[in-house]
Amino acid sequence: MINIRQLWQELTPLYDAGEAKAIIRTILEVRFGLTLADILCDKVSEFSAEERQSLEEIIQRLKKGEPVQYILERADFCGHTFKVAPGVLIPRPETAELCELIIQQKTRGNILDIGTGSGCIAITLALALKENAQVTAWDLSEKALHIAEDNARKLHANVNFICQDALQPPPGHDLWNCIVSNPPYVTEKERADMEKNVLDYEPNMALFVSDDDPLRFYRSIARYAKTALQPGGILYFEINPLYEDTMKSLIYKEGFRHPVIHEDLFGKPRMLEAHL
Repeated sequence: MINIRQLWQELTPLYDAGEAKAIIRTILEVRFGLTLADILCDKVSEFSAEERQSLEEIIQRLKKGEPVQYILERADFCGHTFKVAPGVLIPRPETAELCELIIQQKTRGNILDIGTGSGCIAITLALALKENAQVTAWDLSEKALHIAEDNARKLHANVNFICQDALQPPPGHDLWNCIVSNPPYVTEKERADMEKNVLDYEPNMALFVSDDDPLRFYRSIARYAKTALQPGGILYFEINPLYEDTMKSLIYKEGFRHPVIHEDLFGKPRMLEAHL
């Protein structure tokens, strides 16, 4: 017979007790339909043989470090549930803060999200800003675009998805009122400090940049934005806190004025806002 304590304790070699409990609760609620009351009453002990086998398979995947979001094929972000799978980055709370910043500014007009992944930024903005914004999203990965399109369809968001390399953007003049991007920004030297479930399962191309040119995506996007943004347009980035000062210098060099760094909930410099 299995019980809740046994389940979360199996995960403590990888996660602390609080996170292990939260993961087990999510699995039981989403995959098996248990309520919090059911979980507290240890209804898992009443599972059928088939349910126990399914749960054991999930536990084994978790013990190998596979993110619970990939196992459940879903992640919650800004009040919406997004489909995720290997090949797209799992949306982070810091990226949700970037979306909230843009929404609070009551951004209007044509918005471009570069490197959309699951579509979480583009779709969130389209749903929040509604008829005041027309949202387009780029990604180089066909798999990511397929997932993003599926998310947009299920969430009834009007987003135009395009397969496009951020490092080789097309010529553009006065196209956008706002460009936003959460590009790869983790350097190779930071790998040693990252969790196994991120390194082994999430897409490297969405996470990592080389140590010798960590700002290559920012530079390319900023240069494109210099001509593609309309006068008075705004550029938003999620950034690596290690490169706060270097990012400011890059933005000034590329012709933007008054770059503002916004801190995330942990007090780290995480978002950059710059105006033409």
